[in-house]
Amino acid sequence: MARKFRDALRAALLKTLQLATSTEADAILCAGDLYEHDRFSPDTQAFLSRCFAEVDLPVVIAPGNHDWYGPASIYRSARWSPNVHIFSTSRLEPLELADGLTLWGAAHCAPAGTEGFLRDFRVNRGGVNLALFHGSERSFLAQQGDKKMPHAPFDAEEIERAGLQHAFVGHYHCPRDGEWHTYPGNPEFLSFGETGERGPVVVTIHRDGTIERERHHVAAMRVHDIVVDVTGCSDRQDVLDRTEKQIAGLDGIARITLTGEMAAEVDVRINDLKEIHSSLETSIVRFSNLRVAYDFLAIQKEPTVRGQFVRDVLAASLGEVEQRRILVTGLRALDGRDDLEVA
Repeated sequence: MARKFRDALRAALLKTLQLATSTEADAILCAGDLYEHDRFSPDTQAFLSRCFAEVDLPVVIAPGNHDWYGPASIYRSARWSPNVHIFSTSRLEPLELADGLTLWGAAHCAPAGTEGFLRDFRVNRGGVNLALFHGSERSFLAQQGDKKMPHAPFDAEEIERAGLQHAFVGHYHCPRDGEWHTYPGNPEFLSFGETGERGPVVVTIHRDGTIERERHHVAAMRVHDIVVDVTGCSDRQDVLDRTEKQIAGLDGIARITLTGEMAAEVDVRINDLKEIHSSLETSIVRFSNLRVAYDFLAIQKEPTVRGQFVRDVLAASLGEVEQRRILVTGLRALDGRDDLEVA
């Protein structure tokens, strides 16, 4: 699977280069994370240098936090063709793409701790000025609820204040077209839960600095995020049949999430889903908010051990979530069940 994933990423890059050629682009821009610094091999280096050498266009790269520019990076060790330009300092530096058109770029020179590139930066020349870098736009970071340390953080308003007409930025997997900046998003699947139409962006730059954007799809992998509501399922086979029906005809990779409320007697495990017949290459199954349909009010009236257990738990000073978790786990244990992950 790892080899197939790697091949898909390489296919996406090749399609991107072909797109640049077919649209008669003037340059190819990459805002970092072209590869993983901790995982690359000599084969990765040879592949990238060959691909860029074979395209008859300037290739401009601003290294990110995963492919940071350092002594052991591909950017230092590979023999690049003359059409490849790699920014190598943590301050924005100019590259003239055409008469009156300047691209300012910078690199992450460490895997973490890079400050915002736009901090204290001001354009010192006329014409159209663009930027290429890898960074975390703060408002988008807040919307995603990401508590991780931001890499080269910036505010979108800083782009205009710096005298730039637009910035092409890498880092976020989800695509975003802002007034002053563009995040293309990763062109190929990297993790489940990613949303938005991602892929290379063909940009037309007008003389006044305004731009037009056109997104293109180059992903080779077909990825599906499937939610199966098993509410009302009365037995294990019922769950399997419902799941199989929902993924029928799909190919590629899928994450299958089982959710809903099942009868207490249903005994289904994650491994059971391996028995499903499908055309998927790979599937990952998980339970999310999968609840057991116990009637606690009815059970507490029973003159049994489990009736006493329910009465004791309901009488305790517990929060609603904790109370339900204890009730379901205890009742399943009393029933002799060990598939407690459903609780």
